[in-house]
Amino acid sequence: MAHVAEWKKEEVKDLKELINGYEVVGIANLSDIPARQLQKMRQNLRDKATIRMSKKTLISLALDDSNNKKDNINILSNHMDGQPALIFTDMNPFKLFKILEDSKTAAPAKAGAVPSEDIVVPKGDTGFPPGPILGELQQIGIPAKIDKGKIVVQKDQVVVKAGEEVSAKVAGILTRLDIQPMEVGIDLKAAYENETVYTADLLTIDEEQTLSDIQRAFAQAFNLSVNAVIFTKESMPAIIQNAATKSLNLAFNASVLTSKTTEMLLSKAYSQMLAVAAEASGKDSDAVDEELLEKLASTATSAPEAEEKKEEKPDEEEEEEEQEEDAAAGLGALFG
Repeated sequence: MAHVAEWKKEEVKDLKELINGYEVVGIANLSDIPARQLQKMRQNLRDKATIRMSKKTLISLALDDSNNKKDNINILSNHMDGQPALIFTDMNPFKLFKILEDSKTAAPAKAGAVPSEDIVVPKGDTGFPPGPILGELQQIGIPAKIDKGKIVVQKDQVVVKAGEEVSAKVAGILTRLDIQPMEVGIDLKAAYENETVYTADLLTIDEEQTLSDIQRAFAQAFNLSVNAVIFTKESMPAIIQNAATKSLNLAFNASVLTSKTTEMLLSKAYSQMLAVAAEASGKDSDAVDEELLEKLASTATSAPEAEEKKEEKPDEEEEEEEQEEDAAAGLGALFG
């Protein structure tokens, strides 16, 4: 039986204690992170999470031995890339992922690095005077020329495509141009919580899109609850307003006298009376008494005056009326 070094046993024991002592366990890749930046990231996470680097075999052993207490946690072994490290925290995996992503910083491209996106040298003045660098730029495919005593890139140029390795020549030129196309930071590959492993693609959330989706879902749920008369704290005012409007319309159209409809119905009856009187007087002037004729005459006189006042109304008042009509139309569409 092969001898196992004592320090390895202690390391696996320590890792198991950490795994079982936290709600969330993440597996991360710490490759290509300068020691100074890694130290700073550790300090920033000191009160939020604990990072523990170790050998892949020891991490796998600790995860396998912890699987009896935390089902499926050994799946994290499938996501070990580069220089693996375990991250222990009690915050939810999505918040952990966001904090780690926000802490990433721009970095120069090193020879052999593989970018996740195209590396582009932008069009414009490089700031360099004429010299050997012009030929170096042209050698790696960058369209450059001398213009007004400066070396100028004529158009945006992709020098490394996503997924391809950065050559030593390209890395050197990018550094001289002060282009930092890479990101340095803790790359969270997966996180475990409550028997579920969340991979990085699931942890990546578009906050603006998510907020927009929630707002749209709320509006749809609100409309549904109003139209289906489902009482909630949010829908009750709209349902009551809708019911009040419909009951008022019903009472008015059915000529039911209430404190709110009486004045409206009297006004309607008066208008109908004048209309009948006007039609009758047109056929036979003796069919309408003098009192009604006077009322018809005063109505005919006041109508042009009202029309004239309406035409003279300032533009601001007309705009307010249009806004009120638009608002009423919007409410009508919302409440049926």
